[in-house]
Amino acid sequence: MAEQHRKTVLDSGWLAARSTEVQFTGIQQTTDHPPTSSTSPWMQALVPGTVLGTLVKNKVVPDPFYGLQNEDIVDIADSGRDYYTFWFFTTFNCKLSSNQHCDLNFRGINYYADVFLNGHEITLPKGMFRRHAIDVTDILHPDGTNLLAVLVHPPDHPGRIPPQGGQGGDHEIGKDVATQYVEGWDWIAPIRDRNTGIWDEVSISVTGPVKIIDPHLVSSFFDNYERAYLHTTTELENKTSWAAECSLSIQVTMELEDNICLVEHVETQYLSIPANSRVQYTFPELFFYKPNLWWPNGMGKQSLYNVVISIDVKDYGESDSWSHLFGFRKIESHIDDATGGRLFKVNGEPIFIRGGNWILSDGLLRLSKKRYNADIKFHADMNLNMIRCWGGGLAERPEFYHYCDYYGLLGFLVLFIVFIECLCYARNFGGLLLCPKFWITGDVDGRGDPISNPNGPLDHDLFLYCARDTVKLLRNHPSLALWVGGNEQIPPDDINTALKNDLRLHPWFDSVDETNKPVGHLSPEPIDPSQYLDGTRIYIEGSLWDGFADGKGNFTDGPYEIQNPEDFFKDDYYDYGFNPEIGSVGVPVASTIRATMPPEGWKIPVFKKLSNGYIEEVPHPIWEYHKYIPYSKPSKVHDQIQLYGDAKDLDDFCLKAQLVNYVQYKALLEGWNSRMWSKYTGLLIWKTQNPWTGLRGQFYDHLLDQTAGFYGCRCAGEPIHVQLNLATYSIEVVNTTAKELSNVAMEASVWNLEGTRSYYKVHKNLSLLPKKVAAIAEMDYPKSNYSESAYFLLLKLYSMSDHTTISRNFYWLHLSGGDYKLLEPYRKKKIPLRITSKTSNEGSTYKIQIQVKNTSKEPYSKSSTSRPSYVDGKESLETADSLVDKEHELGWFERLQRCFPGRSDGLKVYEINGDDVGVAFFLNFSVHTSKDYKEGEDTRILPVHYSDNYISVVPGEVMQIELTFEVTDPEGVTPHVALHAWNYDETHFIL
Repeated sequence: MAEQHRKTVLDSGWLAARSTEVQFTGIQQTTDHPPTSSTSPWMQALVPGTVLGTLVKNKVVPDPFYGLQNEDIVDIADSGRDYYTFWFFTTFNCKLSSNQHCDLNFRGINYYADVFLNGHEITLPKGMFRRHAIDVTDILHPDGTNLLAVLVHPPDHPGRIPPQGGQGGDHEIGKDVATQYVEGWDWIAPIRDRNTGIWDEVSISVTGPVKIIDPHLVSSFFDNYERAYLHTTTELENKTSWAAECSLSIQVTMELEDNICLVEHVETQYLSIPANSRVQYTFPELFFYKPNLWWPNGMGKQSLYNVVISIDVKDYGESDSWSHLFGFRKIESHIDDATGGRLFKVNGEPIFIRGGNWILSDGLLRLSKKRYNADIKFHADMNLNMIRCWGGGLAERPEFYHYCDYYGLLGFLVLFIVFIECLCYARNFGGLLLCPKFWITGDVDGRGDPISNPNGPLDHDLFLYCARDTVKLLRNHPSLALWVGGNEQIPPDDINTALKNDLRLHPWFDSVDETNKPVGHLSPEPIDPSQYLDGTRIYIEGSLWDGFADGKGNFTDGPYEIQNPEDFFKDDYYDYGFNPEIGSVGVPVASTIRATMPPEGWKIPVFKKLSNGYIEEVPHPIWEYHKYIPYSKPSKVHDQIQLYGDAKDLDDFCLKAQLVNYVQYKALLEGWNSRMWSKYTGLLIWKTQNPWTGLRGQFYDHLLDQTAGFYGCRCAGEPIHVQLNLATYSIEVVNTTAKELSNVAMEASVWNLEGTRSYYKVHKNLSLLPKKVAAIAEMDYPKSNYSESAYFLLLKLYSMSDHTTISRNFYWLHLSGGDYKLLEPYRKKKIPLRITSKTSNEGSTYKIQIQVKNTSKEPYSKSSTSRPSYVDGKESLETADSLVDKEHELGWFERLQRCFPGRSDGLKVYEINGDDVGVAFFLNFSVHTSKDYKEGEDTRILPVHYSDNYISVVPGEVMQIELTFEVTDPEGVTPHVALHAWNYDETHFIL
């Protein structure tokens, strides 16, 4: 994230009040009648935030995300715009020295505002996504105490919600430059204030005579990426009435370890900037030999260099400074001849896209770095490598891209961000930063019920102004790869033509051939690439064009509902090379239902049997309001929850839903894996999360608890992955890496419901080519005479040299035409477990290491004399009984403890006794503040990052799991880890 080093964020001490209830003008508020406390009509304000967010915070209105309470909140279409027109007030300290200048910055106001500072009025123009920078140098009080009042007006066309609901309500919001989801969609209810408010960062920035504005960093490569240039252009504004003699410096460093930095380059240039002017300056290129490259998730490290630009003014000193974490990488994409899908390359290596669609983290725009941190880490944990920012939500804040860029340095893989369908921000060349964001979606901009206007927002110049500034805002992030004009729609002709011209590629990036790049200093033509608006990323006019879906704009994305898992593997499932949106179910765990709905909402759907033998689910009205998608599709897909038997209550329904979530999303990704490069170049799942308490299409819920689909996705998205083709029952190994694997083995074992290993085969001495899918063998068990109607399958891929496990994959399966109803009596089996744990914490951050061993004695099949035992990546021929003794456990945890400094509890062992033999099925861990709680009380600590969850452990097997989380109020709170499982009715608190 770019940092202007002399910035102070104003994010506390704000008050708010409805404009019709305030008797004093803005001038009076900022001179002799300031509000002094949160006494009526004033209340504590949420800034950044929205009016509705402030009202919820103060409990003036109920939580719109709970149950049907959104229906109790007045909609702006019924109240009129004045009802959501609000004053926001704060004070701040800023005292300037000689030749210092101060800007008051608003990074986002919806929809326009009247600003009053110390009795002076400034009117900010319309547009939800305009950046505004106001030079307030001459307005600040000499004593440093300043009074600020902002009157915020809602969008001009908030629209009305038609009785039938629909995508984007009556589409009137599309006339404004604002978010389009706020009139409701098929995944969210309407936002009553349409996101009115000071919704993004407010700050003041103090500089000397000269200010640094919007630097542009570009890397270019030659000699097979061994040599690179860093190109840099920046704008400089002289705010004084005299020419400024300046020294402009750029420094590039790489952090090694323990805050030790290696200085790669330092260069200083001298220049004179005329009075009251803005100039553009391009540094001489900086040469790097074998730079550390930035790679997407799963392809390598996310190496980031810190680029600092500073300017000193003669007789003043340092006037301004700016920094950004920059990654050397080259991203290319083209339409693949073999598949017709869009193919991406990073640093010359093709990348198979397995990603998700993103809207925004919270429908009330309660955005935060902490939330973004959890969101992006979740995506990395799922082994996804791409996020597509959907056109009716946000193009997202710089903090979002910061975490996408930065996670590799924190030990977690960085995501590869590809789509920005909504471009925002613009700023003119004066002191006032201007121009709104644009939004293009097919539903609001050309179709829908009623039919919407196809010409985009009313002001096309405003639209383009915002697009150009958005590019300036985001272009330095290595994770950003592609610009897209619209979601399922192309922008109007004039906008589309202008964007194509503005975002044309520099000649060096318009070809994959690097051989023509000159060595040494650049030739005069073409111009330095950092002088382009972007010049490094292609522009695609719409999400269904140019290598996405059918490439011609027809509606060939989707489907968005439950599917038969085996269908994802079939030849005729999806006809095109890259699916930009494919979605399915996503019911959360029962605790989330109870936390977000009143007791009447805890009723599960009614299962209604139809004459054709299929089940129709009839959900409760509260579930329907929260956009529930059924787990059945009558006439096409039998109810996937009913495959496990009748759901008895909410807990049973949600547990069985997690089984389906896991199978559904793992099969979806594995079906695409199976046709990597031969049929598909990628897919993007609709969608990874919900910005409210929705009941569909999500890997984690709005409270930040993961569904089992999260871990099905995580499993299928491994860079090297062993899997079962559910259509052909061929065992496949997917190698998405650039390295060939040799001397590996694949092991398949089947476990029946009696606990016997009834099938076991090992295929040794395998070699796996890079970027390929290899069919290893056919799983013949289902065709054998001794096959059973429901069974468990464990696949393992391991190195023969050191027995390190490369990939592990567990399935529960039934014969064709069957079901999983035999798993219901299997719940009565009490499988013994030994769970060993150790807790470490540093301040409020906890790390818990858990080792789970299935201690049931395996009755081996007659076909084998010995079997491998497993310890998370290690194999041996030790017996299961001797595998994990106390000495081994102590040594393992002592090694782990050294990796996490701070206080550490002793080793703890928890035994679950049982006399049965078999697979410990579907173990799920959660973390709580207490072991005791009342019905409906939510004691979960969220978010928690698990190395794995919803695991199944075969007899004698040992698995290791790591949990990391933060306790926000650590005083008096002792975290407790709970274990839930298919085989255990009660909750076991193992810690």
